[in-house]
Amino acid sequence: MRLRNVKDKEEIIGNSDQVVKDPYKYKGKWKDIFKNNNPIYVEIGSGRCGFIYEFAKNNPNINFIGIEKFKSILALGLKSHEFTSNIRFISIDAIEVDKIFDHEIDRVYLNFSDPWPKKRHEKRRLTSKDYLDKYNDIFDSDRNIYIKTDNRKLFEYSLISLNKEGYIISDIHLDLHNDEINDNINTEYEEKFIKKGMPIYQAIMIKKK
Repeated sequence: MRLRNVKDKEEIIGNSDQVVKDPYKYKGKWKDIFKNNNPIYVEIGSGRCGFIYEFAKNNPNINFIGIEKFKSILALGLKSHEFTSNIRFISIDAIEVDKIFDHEIDRVYLNFSDPWPKKRHEKRRLTSKDYLDKYNDIFDSDRNIYIKTDNRKLFEYSLISLNKEGYIISDIHLDLHNDEINDNINTEYEEKFIKKGMPIYQAIMIKKK
């Protein structure tokens, strides 16, 4: 998908109180940002922010941090939504995640991550061992990873990769929108795939501390 360039993206992000401009200095101190002790959930690859804003609106006692490396996409999301006190955004590459969090995250969402299908790009997948090792250092206690994707090969790869690292399946759906669920929040990508009649795969993976 061609990435649309937002010409005033730097201004939009720079003027937003929801974007943390220097996230590295808050490592281990993210509760100070929110000024409370509520749980912190992270979405890696928050896109246009629809999922995270809807989730935050429905869960005011949870803090949310969206990570989005593409500034144009983040800018579009910020333009489309109003300020919400329990949301913050970071514009960095996910490879830096262990440099900005230190045993303070309660849950990670990986929604429609890039599948990086070529074998030589395996380490770039957000469920590869390289990334799972990084996640170990950001969780507060139990590891909770929520995965949602339209890509069956990435889904299968993720289940195997997480299982090898000691995660177990807490919940799984092989066709999410044909199962009886009430609390799903669609992402922008998800809406497009649903219209095409494509199955959506979801899994909740847990690793006890």
